[in-house]
Amino acid sequence: MNVNFKKILVANRGEIACRIIRTAHDMGIKAVAVYSDADKFAKHVRMADEAIHIGPSPSSQSYLIIEKIIDAAKLTSAEAIHPGYGFLSENAEFVSAVEAAGLIFIGPTVNAIEMMGDKITSKKIAQEAGVSVVPGSKGAISDIQKAKAECMKIGYPVMVKASSGGGGKGMRVVEREEDLELSMQAAMNEARSSFGDDRVFIEKFVQQPRHIEIQIIADAYGNVIFLGERECSIQRRHQKVIEEAPSCLLSQETRMAMGQQAISLAKAVNYRSAGTVEFIVGADEDFYFLEMNTRLQVEHPVTELVYDVDLVSLMIKIAAGEKLGIKQSDIKADGWAIEARVYAEDSERGFLPSIGQLVEYKEPGLEKIRIDSGVQEGNHITMFYDPMVAKIISYGPNRIEGIANLSKALNHYKISGVETNIQFLSAILLDEDFQSGNITTNFIEEKFGGKFVPLTPHLELKKKLLALSAAILMPVFYQSYPEKQNKGQNILQISHEEYFLADWNYFEGTHIITIDNVQYEVTGQVTKSMSLFTGQVDGEDLSVKVSRVFNKIKLVHGPYAIEVNILPSKAYDVIAFMPAPNLFAGALKVLAPMPGMLTKLLVSEGDILFSGQQVAIIEAMKMENSLRCEIDCIVDRIHVTEGDLLNVDDLILSLSEK
Repeated sequence: MNVNFKKILVANRGEIACRIIRTAHDMGIKAVAVYSDADKFAKHVRMADEAIHIGPSPSSQSYLIIEKIIDAAKLTSAEAIHPGYGFLSENAEFVSAVEAAGLIFIGPTVNAIEMMGDKITSKKIAQEAGVSVVPGSKGAISDIQKAKAECMKIGYPVMVKASSGGGGKGMRVVEREEDLELSMQAAMNEARSSFGDDRVFIEKFVQQPRHIEIQIIADAYGNVIFLGERECSIQRRHQKVIEEAPSCLLSQETRMAMGQQAISLAKAVNYRSAGTVEFIVGADEDFYFLEMNTRLQVEHPVTELVYDVDLVSLMIKIAAGEKLGIKQSDIKADGWAIEARVYAEDSERGFLPSIGQLVEYKEPGLEKIRIDSGVQEGNHITMFYDPMVAKIISYGPNRIEGIANLSKALNHYKISGVETNIQFLSAILLDEDFQSGNITTNFIEEKFGGKFVPLTPHLELKKKLLALSAAILMPVFYQSYPEKQNKGQNILQISHEEYFLADWNYFEGTHIITIDNVQYEVTGQVTKSMSLFTGQVDGEDLSVKVSRVFNKIKLVHGPYAIEVNILPSKAYDVIAFMPAPNLFAGALKVLAPMPGMLTKLLVSEGDILFSGQQVAIIEAMKMENSLRCEIDCIVDRIHVTEGDLLNVDDLILSLSEK
């Protein structure tokens, strides 16, 4: 290999830092990591050949400080810097500083980043390059009257978008004129907080839209190719959740047209390195330019699997001065890849970030599955960074098998200590519309709304999970109560449902269980300390996550979950029923649902509120989150002030019934 670099610095953290370090090592290049206080024991620090501490935990005091990154590179004699994605990856000032220090930036030029980093400028350049663009305002708009006039010209619905940045921040969909002013202000506030730039512009919101992007790679000699497309329509709050390659919507004709437009745009700005041109695509395959990301994308692994390339390796080679070694005619898609982003978030509480220690972290060791993670068991998910734990990517010869492989892998992924979105991901994959490819960027909102609650299994699966729970719990139960073995009926209880466990026996590796006069056979490893069951129930292969506390057990399979309590028949006769709880008990206070800063209080003591009324705004992980009351009520007392830093469940308001 003719790459000249002996050592590079990775100006990032988490899974993308680990990803870059892995490729650098494969190329025989040493890697330098940087880390904040919170990342002292992080996986990327342990993987690197050297690691330099760059400051306190907040990214604004560490990973975003240009001087600290440059100093770390100089101190370790690194020759080049790879920015990954996020942080400084699309910061033109950073690129200039890298080059001024005599180092090489593994990415595009300052000029390309500046032109494509501003959405207003990039749209103009795209138009001049012959790229299809969405109708919209010609520049930034801050005056509400001008904005209303522009929206009337474009036609509702419209999208208010931050001029700088990405990742779904500073974006709002506006359906009607009366919502425009508040939506613009929220987008501007979020953009200012995230990117230091509150400029916004307005464009047409395409109905039944799909988000499809083209991966391009270019060298410094004018050679540009595209490596197919990625379907990124499964999004929540404009943040991608599941991505795949290729897209099941596009015809070959549309694919080539989009690819050629992406190449034209790249050539218009003399682009170098990996980049992505994003399009919004209608059901009729009409497509419009959204933006160009001048960096490596989070979802790049699906392209790597389908096109058998290493994009990080290509970026490093191009930065080292090599010509692109592949031509457009060499690019052939083979198979299907699907990526799911595993987040530490509580889907039952509106997908709020979940922080804490990874008490248990076990990745699925399965064929045709790739895991890009930045954590290890014992690491902490903190409030300072994006809550993504890992990316799990499946591969198959076609879309159906790719989905099946990913579903199986999610069932084998065991994480405890924080809440995750794994069951939510499983629910998406099992949805009939998703499986048939009938998806838009509104898919999650239409199917799940603002939260996801684990599903109750259908009767056949429920009975099999009941049998499995008995196979796990009965050996433990009879160790505690040997005199009760096979004497009388025990009761399996799910909420208020009861099933009679008539018999349990174990013979030559098989648990034989009779529930409500039906016999079930459970084979596979079953132990009292088990956290993942992989085996068969009545001949069906099942992978089930298990959590047990004495005689109560929680079983999770795909999007389904049940909690089973085993009650001995004698004890059941003397169960005391708890009094009915106060229906308003949990609704008479407003608590912080996540760590963050209270940026705005919208009520005063004594105010009369209606159910669902917005009462406060918390900023967490650069996103504004609205808090609302649950019932008609009166504000008794306010316990905080604007600007306070809050922890989870800190009391904000005390309320009384109206």
